[in-house]
Amino acid sequence: MPDTGTAAPAVPALPSLSDQAEQLIRLGVPEPAGLSADEVRDFAARAARAAGDTAGTGAEGALLAVHPAAAPASALAPLLRHADRPGFVVTDMPDVDLFTPYGVELPDSPLYLVDGVDRGDRMSDWSPDEALPALTGEGRTPLLLTEGIHWLLQTPDVLARNHCFMTIGSRLRKANGSYDARTPAIWISNGTGRDGRERRNAPKVGWCWWNNRHTWLGFASTTGRRTAPQA
Repeated sequence: MPDTGTAAPAVPALPSLSDQAEQLIRLGVPEPAGLSADEVRDFAARAARAAGDTAGTGAEGALLAVHPAAAPASALAPLLRHADRPGFVVTDMPDVDLFTPYGVELPDSPLYLVDGVDRGDRMSDWSPDEALPALTGEGRTPLLLTEGIHWLLQTPDVLARNHCFMTIGSRLRKANGSYDARTPAIWISNGTGRDGRERRNAPKVGWCWWNNRHTWLGFASTTGRRTAPQA
């Protein structure tokens, strides 16, 4: 996917937490995760109140996510949409759900919030090995693959040609204790090779090598994760 040199499109703002909750419910995410629609709505309402967003304007600016143990990437990816095409996982990543949090602490909750999400365009053409210490130095942590998918379920236009992203907060630990060199990323399919022409422009969950650089991939990250206070 060549870089056209075009300026990065603006990243759209997240909807309000109440709207995010309704979107997850519409997509059918809660039930397989063992959550009721009311539980999702209640969590979003408590989080919004804690942020002082009683009017539901979206001022809280956080992403609502379901814990990957409850909603794995393989279940979420087909819910993605771009140019009216459904998302998919590449055929050579059948173990996608084995890519677990790497150096990331998640709240002990089926639902949690991801703050300050960023697409990481400034790090395009960096390798994951180069990007991770830079993000750490900024006080940020990389997104998990499932968090990146959740972001796109709420704001599909975050994914744009030549401005897609890696999610290096998820890695696969091998039996010998080392890490698989594949690193998850989300971009837009060109419909070539094993993707198939029918998947052209579809959102694609795939992988890149840990030490490779790609001009069209930034590094999605967050300023932190938290849960909502109890009522």
